[in-house]
Amino acid sequence: MSAASPPAPGTAATARGSGPRPNAPRRRSSRTGRALLYVTLTVLLLVFIAPMVWALSGSFKERGDIFEYPPKLIPDPVTGGNYSRLLDGEPFWNWFAISVATALIATAIAVFVCALAGFAFAKYRFAGKRFLFSVMFSSLSVPFAVILVPLFILVVKSGLSNPWFALIVPWVAPAFGIFMMQQYIVQSIPDEILEAARIDGAGEFGIFLRVVLPLLRPSLGALAVWQFLQSYNSFLWPLVLISDTERYTLPLGLNILFRAESRQFDQVLPGAVLASVPTVLVFLLLRKQLLEGLSTGAVKG
Repeated sequence: MSAASPPAPGTAATARGSGPRPNAPRRRSSRTGRALLYVTLTVLLLVFIAPMVWALSGSFKERGDIFEYPPKLIPDPVTGGNYSRLLDGEPFWNWFAISVATALIATAIAVFVCALAGFAFAKYRFAGKRFLFSVMFSSLSVPFAVILVPLFILVVKSGLSNPWFALIVPWVAPAFGIFMMQQYIVQSIPDEILEAARIDGAGEFGIFLRVVLPLLRPSLGALAVWQFLQSYNSFLWPLVLISDTERYTLPLGLNILFRAESRQFDQVLPGAVLASVPTVLVFLLLRKQLLEGLSTGAVKG
């Protein structure tokens, strides 16, 4: 009867080396998940970009070629007549100026008001604070269509129906902006900084302007982008308020071109391309602040 001989040196090591590694399934799963992620992001990218590319391409096509099948990405022939007819035959620059100017003014006022109100709710104690904050926060659940008619009557009865004023009023103190600023200030502005400023002799409004406001730059950028888009893309309020086509905003102006009897797509597409320029510029100018503000909120929230 003989005892079993021990395995030769190196046999076990060879067996372990030739077998599957413990981390191999995890790595394959990680690669599969990453591949699915890239496929999903690529599909989403195509879904979002395809309409813009089609609008840009169609704006340089003859009217009869816009809906040709199969669609051609590069127009043949390329024509700038659509832009000429839009800019020469319609008050496009009036619509453009009113939309951009009112959106910029409303954004500047809203950013300052939201930061000031958020600072008050975050750092001060006063009578009725919880009640006022609850009312402000609850207003987020009220659709704008509910207050549309009462707001229109209030503006008209007050004699403030001038478009340059009335188009700005609904956007100067958005509840979402005040809540966003209040949350950011609570998380990012320590009380010690405010106390140090008071010891140095600064007043309360001076503390807000010289200490708090510079520290809010990322969140202000994010709020400015959101507020500009809200005001610039507004359709329902200008539709109720404005009857003169010369004072239309861009969404209203493009709407009347679309609703024309012959569906003037050859003018709607150039208008849509030109209308997207201000929003793209605002995003590019405030992209850094927007990303910092959103990432800070994501980490600290």
